Order: sequence, then C-alpha cells, then structure tokens
Amino acid sequence: MVRTMTFVSALIRTARRARHTPLLATGMPDGPEVLLDAPDARLAPALVSAALGEYEAAAKLLATTRELAEWENRDRYTVRLAAFAVSRPDWLANWLADAPRDPDALLVKAELAIVQAWGSPARAERLREVAPLIHSAADGDPSDPVPWRIALDHARGTHAPHTDFEELWGEAIRRSSHHYGCHVAALQYLSAQWYGSHRECFDFAERAAEDSLPGSLIRALPARAAFAYLVGGAGRAIPYERIDAAADLGIELSAAYEPGDPWPAEVRNLLAYVLVVRRRWPETLEEFRRIGPYATSFPWLHLAADPLGQFLELREFVRTEVAAGMPWGRDRQKPGRAQSDGHYA
Repeated sequence: MVRTMTFVSALIRTARRARHTPLLATGMPDGPEVLLDAPDARLAPALVSAALGEYEAAAKLLATTRELAEWENRDRYTVRLAAFAVSRPDWLANWLADAPRDPDALLVKAELAIVQAWGSPARAERLREVAPLIHSAADGDPSDPVPWRIALDHARGTHAPHTDFEELWGEAIRRSSHHYGCHVAALQYLSAQWYGSHRECFDFAERAAEDSLPGSLIRALPARAAFAYLVGGAGRAIPYERIDAAADLGIELSAAYEPGDPWPAEVRNLLAYVLVVRRRWPETLEEFRRIGPYATSFPWLHLAADPLGQFLELREFVRTEVAAGMPWGRDRQKPGRAQSDGHYA
C-alpha cells in the first residue's frame, strides 16, 4: 500500500511538472540571453578600450569614482580591470609607463599583483612581495578605502594575526564605515575556512547588517556567512533558523531593487544558492526572476567549472520543483518556505 501511494505521488508530481513548468518561465530570459559577469554600462567601454591596448577610458572611469567618492563602484571596477589585466596586461603597462604615480593605475596594479600572487603555488611568498604596492596605492589617495580592502585580502593570505587584521580593519572603516568590499574581506578572514569560526563569522555579519544603511549590500552579509557555512561542510554549529533568517534579510534587500538591476546581481546569485540549499523553491524561483540576465561566477564557480551552465541548470531544476508542488487546478500556490521534508509550509 505504501509503495502504491509513493508511486501515485510520483506520478502526480511528474504530471504537475509537465503542466506547470512552461508557465513558470514568465519573467525569466532564455538561456542564450543570460550573461556571465556582464559589465555595467560604465565599465563596458573601458574594457573594450583595454582590449585595444588603450588605458584612457579606464583611467577616466576610476578617476571619476575617486573624485566623487564612489567607493563601491571604484572597488568593483578595480577588481574587474585587474582581472582583465591578468591575460591582457599591455594596456596597464602603458598606463603605468605614462603615469607611474597615478593613484588609479597604482590601485589596479596592486589588485592585479594580489590576484596573481593568490594563484601562485608560492602564494605566501608572492603576497609578501606585494606589500609595497599596496602601500603605494594607499598613499595615492589617503581617503580611498579600496587599498585597505586589498590590504585585508593580503592579510588573509599572509597569515596575519588578529591584531594586525584589526588594525587594518580600523583603517578601512575610518575611510568608509559602510564599505561592502571591506566587510566581505573581513568576513572571509573571520570565516572558519581561515582564521575564525562559523559563529564568529555569523556574529560579525549580523552586527554589520544591523548597523548598515537601508538598501546597503551589507544587509546580505549574513547570507554570505550562511554560504561559507554551507560550503564548509555545515555540521551543527549554526542552527538552520539562523540561516533562514539570513536568507530572509537577503530577500528583503533584493526586493528593494528593480528586477534585472546589475548592481545587486552577485548578492542575488548568492541568495539563490542559499535558498536552493534550504529547498525554498518558490522564493528561489522569484530570486532567479529578479536576477534576470545577470548571472555571476560567484557562487556558482564553487559548484562547477562551468558557472553559467550551473546557473541555468539549477534555474531549470527550481522551476520544475515549483511546478511539482503546485495544485492541479488553476489556483497557483502562494510562495512559502520549504519544510525539512521538501513540502511547503
């Protein structure tokens, strides 16, 4: 009898998938329309020019972020430009040759050196050699917090003690107390994977989110702590109620931005991962809709060598799971939280 009921239940779920899955594609771009790590409208021209060996567009972009104190954009653009320079360094070399003291060029140079050192088998030794470059970048504009974010990443890689980390953290928040990149760097240092613990990581993230400004990406920091916990083998150190609360805060933040907005794209991708693990299918599907065409390498690269393929595969899987849980009739099931057995509350 039990086997018969299980078989019937499986048939019903299959029928629901077939009936409802096509309807749930509304609001989501087709696979070919989804882009991985797509640059925004300001960064794209700088990358195109850099591909031609020209640095002027990148120099103007970073100079603008510095002059207007757009520290979050400055950090993002620096990371993307340095990543581009890993395989195409000629434009940066030309920039440094023409303007060796340019604070924006020095910033990209320091970030590039960090990226290259982290990828080296002799990471600790290479990172120690980078320290003077970080100091030069920090001296370029004493009000800029981005060199201190780089310094926090450097501290993590060189096994800096907590006292050194706290000193760097103080310098970072003195320049921008709500800088998301610096908070992420600090969270990574405090994670169980490095020099802290899951509890320490969550405590830091929750305090920072509580103190953050409305709409700040820092409010998604607990979701980032949840991600670190989930990919780190989880265990029983953190109750799932705390992870769900982190996801709820992330959902609230995501809802404050327009669907398809590239600014919170990485946070939304991260949130989708946490919601998938928690089997909160309707809310995950809504997050995929909000992501729109902006897939990001983080966090999907942690799951597969093909992050875009992983993103699309999981998006389709979530769609079928939501369809399988919908009533057979026309009334759509309202989004709810998945219980431990996979059913909806």
